[in-house]
Amino acid sequence: MTVSIRFLPNDVVIQAEVGEPLLQVAARAGVSIPTGCLMGSCHACEVEVEDDTEPVCACITAVPSGHSTLTINLYVDPTW
Repeated sequence: MTVSIRFLPNDVVIQAEVGEPLLQVAARAGVSIPTGCLMGSCHACEVEVEDDTEPVCACITAVPSGHSTLTINLYVDPTW
C-alpha cells in the first residue's frame, strides 16, 4: 500500500510504501532530516507526524499503515 507523504515546510510530496523508513522517504524526496545516533537516542531527527501528539524519531520510524496521505512537519533543533 502506498501513502502520499507531504513534508512541511518544504511542501514536498512523494509516494511511499507502508513500512518504509521515514529517513529513506525523505532522502528520496530530496528533504534533509538531521541525524545523530541513528538509534533514536539523541532525538536529532525528531519530526512531527500529523495526528500524533508527540514528535517521533525519523531514524527509527516507518511509514504507518491506515493513512492514504500523511503530513510530516520538519523542524530544526537549534542545538544540532
